[in-house]
Amino acid sequence: MQKILLTLTLCYSLISFAQIKGTVKDENGKPLPYVNIFIENTYIGTTTNELGNYELNSKDQKNIPLIFQHLGFKTQKHIIANTNIPYQLDIILLEENYELKELVINTSENPTNEIIKNAITARKKNAAKTDKFEAYFYSRGIFRVKDIPKKFMGIEIGDFDGNLDSTRSGIIYQSETVSKIKFEKPNNLKEEIIASKIAGNDNGFSYNTALNTNYDFYENYVNFGINMVSPIANNAFNYYKYKLESTFLDEKSQLINKIKVTPRRDKEPVFEGYIYIVENSWAIYGIDLDIKGYRMQEPIMENMKLTQNFSYNATTKIWAKNIQSIDFSAGIFGMKFTGKFTHVFSNYQFKDAFDKKTFGKELVTFAENANKKEINFWDTARPVPLTSEEVKNYIQKDSVQTIRKSKTYLDSIDAKNNRFELEKILLGYTYKNSYKKWSLNYQGISNLESFGFNTVQGYNLDSGFSYRKWNDETGKYTYISSIFNYGLSENRLRVKGNYFHRFNNHNNAYLSISGGSSINQFNGAEPISSIVNTVSTLFFTNNFMKLYNKEFADVNYGREVANGLFISGKLIYENRRALLNTTEYTLIKSDDLYTSNDPLQPLNFTSTPFNPHHIFKFQLGTRIHFGQKYISRPDGKINIQNDNYPVISLNYEKAFGTTHKNYRYDLINAVVDYSKTIGNKGDFELRIKAGKFFGAKNIAFVDFKHFNGNLTHVNIMNNSLNAFNLLPYYSHSTNDAYIETHIEHNFKGYIMNKIPLLNKLQWNLIGGFHQINIPNSKPYQELTIGFDNIGWGKFRMLRIDYVRSYQNGFQGDGVMFGLKL
Repeated sequence: MQKILLTLTLCYSLISFAQIKGTVKDENGKPLPYVNIFIENTYIGTTTNELGNYELNSKDQKNIPLIFQHLGFKTQKHIIANTNIPYQLDIILLEENYELKELVINTSENPTNEIIKNAITARKKNAAKTDKFEAYFYSRGIFRVKDIPKKFMGIEIGDFDGNLDSTRSGIIYQSETVSKIKFEKPNNLKEEIIASKIAGNDNGFSYNTALNTNYDFYENYVNFGINMVSPIANNAFNYYKYKLESTFLDEKSQLINKIKVTPRRDKEPVFEGYIYIVENSWAIYGIDLDIKGYRMQEPIMENMKLTQNFSYNATTKIWAKNIQSIDFSAGIFGMKFTGKFTHVFSNYQFKDAFDKKTFGKELVTFAENANKKEINFWDTARPVPLTSEEVKNYIQKDSVQTIRKSKTYLDSIDAKNNRFELEKILLGYTYKNSYKKWSLNYQGISNLESFGFNTVQGYNLDSGFSYRKWNDETGKYTYISSIFNYGLSENRLRVKGNYFHRFNNHNNAYLSISGGSSINQFNGAEPISSIVNTVSTLFFTNNFMKLYNKEFADVNYGREVANGLFISGKLIYENRRALLNTTEYTLIKSDDLYTSNDPLQPLNFTSTPFNPHHIFKFQLGTRIHFGQKYISRPDGKINIQNDNYPVISLNYEKAFGTTHKNYRYDLINAVVDYSKTIGNKGDFELRIKAGKFFGAKNIAFVDFKHFNGNLTHVNIMNNSLNAFNLLPYYSHSTNDAYIETHIEHNFKGYIMNKIPLLNKLQWNLIGGFHQINIPNSKPYQELTIGFDNIGWGKFRMLRIDYVRSYQNGFQGDGVMFGLKL
């Protein structure tokens, strides 16, 4: 009954509320989507949906001059003398009778280029006309999937909360928002979301905002994850060829140039399609451009189509964007993804200036009860009518959400998934109570992710238990876990436990308590992964991983105390003991022998790098995100890094209460991280670490500053800004002052895309510099040059670097093979 009432209510409101409504078709009766419809000389407008349907509300009741504008069709003007609500106005748009202007042909110059040159010259002037404004903003998004398997790589995918049909296809996300925005170029935004709606979630808040919708072709670059070159950028002629396909007159008798845009080189970050330029003002009339996934270095993305429509106001003499749509298709492993986002800008008020206090760090807020708006509100505020598919999806999702949230339904789903089978003793088992939002997990005893080999433990394996409880509305989250680690050769079991609680999603305050017994690398950053060490040890007798034992307990608390300022404190107790090798086993017989477990004396098999001792530590740290902006949501705060400024971390550590007084020390250190996209020339990244020990002349080797080395020629950790490539793991460890520098620039195809034949590979050239400065030693340096984005088709996860190391002269060179997943 509830479903029937909801359906009737929706249908009634859809047919009765709009003042002006209708359908727009072409001469053959085909519905036309994304037709730009607006009241003449105003910024009040709408667009047609995929079925050609439109709705428009007007305060005026008669003599309404309505403009129908669509790229490729003649613009029509209709004056509605009297509106008897609802007023039905169906339109048939005629294809534009294109003509070319009479041109004086210069065989050395493409005549279209003159239009583009004028558009480039007028770019800043036209951009300045819309650089400050207030407006209403509407956004709608839909995301579909098709042919989703039940399992992927052995992992159960599920049905996306019932959103998939019997063919494993369906709409998994549909939402819309209405907001008021204030905007000032280049990136000042103040947005209040008045209404937010998600299909099947009446408590949800959409992530659709105006924040990432400013695709401004008056700028040199348009950001789609990578900076794409605008067809009217200053350097556009280096990237595009142009052809004037036709001209036509709009309803104001302004001449519009339809220009075909073609890339000069296929693999560059460029668009392809059409740009429409207004004669004399050289303003943008419309955008109809395709973006290939490989051009934006997103191989899973197959194609993205961006359309923009601009309307002209004779009073303000401004061409303003009022309609924007993005359609995309993607796919991988036989799975297909499609979707579209529709954006409508209306009721513009252009400003000469804003008050200085208008814009701050808070970009987006939600009005009270923004997610509780009634159907009638949406039928009034929604400028683009829903398609029948979208109406059906809302009805289905909204009608079943109460059932899907009920204890009976959730318990029935859990009962199916919680069934215990004997093989789960080996593979692991999860028991979940979805209604009360908690779960228990057992890892199993065949946890291959933890399986490894080292010369201290021999073969070793983890298992464990965990408990998780969460609250999506408050952001509270609790996680309690235990890990059991057993080494076969050592014949020893180690157990450790952890309690973690996050108090909310607003300041991300957390408390962590852990303790137990564990085996650890001397370098706490653990530069050697278990899988790399296992392979290098068993196959090449290179046991690079050096380990020690500790029994420990620690408590850690942290939170954001002000926007962009995060502070944490940690108290630690450790009881440490050195370990010796317990096995000489290898898979490949060799005359080479393992080294000892002493990183200071690798050929001394009886020595230990430190004496048994216990130690207390206190750590205080802060992380500062300068210029950080944020979105305030009822269910949390989303921070947005400002790439104009670095991120700085400052830390203080004090060791006290030690068994040996010599093991006490103080340490201050800092880390500076900075990254910047430089036009279309790639991404620059910098990391500098610096620190100074005090009273640390004879401290335990465990507490030295260790640098992340690598002797395996393999890097699967994707940490090029946090590690060296040819550095022995403990050769430069220090208990004094240090400076560590990492610089890298990824050209993102800027160079490779211009080299014939090589540009077909779509590899990215990368250059890097790495350096260590410590007292009484010449700087250690590495220079790297290499390529990433190596692979085939949609699978580009490899990286290769050539490295040369220097310290008081040339030290050596080598090739690094990287893998990023």
